[in-house]
Amino acid sequence: MRVLCVEDDPRIAADVGAALTAAGFVVDVSRDGEDAWFRGDTEDYALVVLDLGLPALDGLSVLERWRAAGRTMPVLVLTARGSWVERVRGIDAGADDYLPKPFRMEELVARARALVRRAAGHPAPAIVVGDLVVDPRRTSVSRAGAPVSLSPLEYRLLAYLAHHRGRVVPAGELMEQLHGDDDARDQNALEALVARLRRKIGPAVIETRRGFGYTIPDDAG
Repeated sequence: MRVLCVEDDPRIAADVGAALTAAGFVVDVSRDGEDAWFRGDTEDYALVVLDLGLPALDGLSVLERWRAAGRTMPVLVLTARGSWVERVRGIDAGADDYLPKPFRMEELVARARALVRRAAGHPAPAIVVGDLVVDPRRTSVSRAGAPVSLSPLEYRLLAYLAHHRGRVVPAGELMEQLHGDDDARDQNALEALVARLRRKIGPAVIETRRGFGYTIPDDAG
């Protein structure tokens, strides 16, 4: 799943990006408000981590523009402005959560997972599909109680489909969520990835809807 990290401090952006990548996300980084507004308005992100003190356009204005345009992705505000007044302004502007600096990276990742989970309609920490369990907290998968070893790309594919269980996800959307901006996106590579994943978790979990995309049905497993 793709996350947009909007942070003008290169060190913080690198640390946040590394932590979210290790947690199974694909991270795009934006360093100013104008670029962030454009990306969030034209790309589909599972989550945005948004700093308020940005050059070109401040974070609150970016958030207000997104919400006015009907953009509904969850937004975690990350900022040095830690007063309750600033928190209220951020939430009123459309933020879903607020984490003041300094912060522990473990808490940021936990909040990010929770926001993505709730946005997809899964309040429980793990997603259960029959006897298949996808646990975002540990970026792990098990089947009938036995661990399943997946590559990072295989895990990201399964986790995205599991989060959107019951919906047919188009191939183009999957490729956008699996790869960063600079990665080549190839339909044949996606089909090969799905085939490898099926060999590991069983052929019946992921269905192909020809001409439409892939899905994990509500009655899968």
